[in-house]
Amino acid sequence: MTENFRVSIAEPGNPGAGGGTSTLDRELEELINQEQIEPGDHERFSHYVPKDKILESAISGKPVRALCGKKWLPGRDPEKFPVCPSCKAIYEKMKA
Repeated sequence: MTENFRVSIAEPGNPGAGGGTSTLDRELEELINQEQIEPGDHERFSHYVPKDKILESAISGKPVRALCGKKWLPGRDPEKFPVCPSCKAIYEKMKA
């Protein structure tokens, strides 16, 4: 079973800003910019994400997808937010 950790969402911004990027990186950046971060309850929670995906995101700057389906770039301290009820329910089912 993949180990999951809580992470919190990042502030909306330009996730792909920087030097030269490959075609795939530019396409990903365009998709990210088109996919607006949805306001609402997802913004008020920390979410469960597979540990390897958090590390991958930290290195690549690519967004992660939480167990509940929320997609974003982690950046805030997850301990400052309550756990997403949807992520928690999914995680509990995975442990059983």
